[in-house]
Amino acid sequence: MDNEKPSLMKLFWTFAKMGVMTFGGGYAMLPILQREVVEKNKWCSDSDILDYFAVGQCTPGIIAVNTATFIGYKQRGNWGGIIATLGLVFPSFVIISVLTSVLRRFEGNSSVKMAFSGIRVAVCALITMSVINLSKKSIIDVPTFVLCVVTFVCMVAFSLSPVVFIAVGIVWGLFFSWVKEKRRVGQ
Repeated sequence: MDNEKPSLMKLFWTFAKMGVMTFGGGYAMLPILQREVVEKNKWCSDSDILDYFAVGQCTPGIIAVNTATFIGYKQRGNWGGIIATLGLVFPSFVIISVLTSVLRRFEGNSSVKMAFSGIRVAVCALITMSVINLSKKSIIDVPTFVLCVVTFVCMVAFSLSPVVFIAVGIVWGLFFSWVKEKRRVGQ
């Protein structure tokens, strides 16, 4: 990771690029976030991104905005959080303002409907790739694999709030880290 803190302008433009390129919400932002924040700018590690994304998901609000705010804050304090958030939402604000007036004229057009259908499919592919990348870094042993399978099955079988799964994940992680520590100390 880079020890040099980015300028506020660099934070703004980095997150503005993500704001322009992110279709489909926070999960679709993850591959771009990994490329820009981890690989290109080296502001944090893959593990940090997973933690920031988890925090962004656990807190009220939009995951992408929460994550941008958190990363900006970690880089440059309060102003960094504000600037990163503004960078992320500014392109959406401009694009939505322009598109709203245009789409109202063409909302019944079959070509427009098909274009949005194609965008949805592309977003599904982006999310799938993010899930694959996240799973490679998150499912690291038998307990994490079991938690993943149990969570998936429960999500499919029951209509529980994501907060329940996050709370169970926290307890699960704390329990198994305690078990590992006990084993390590016992040896």
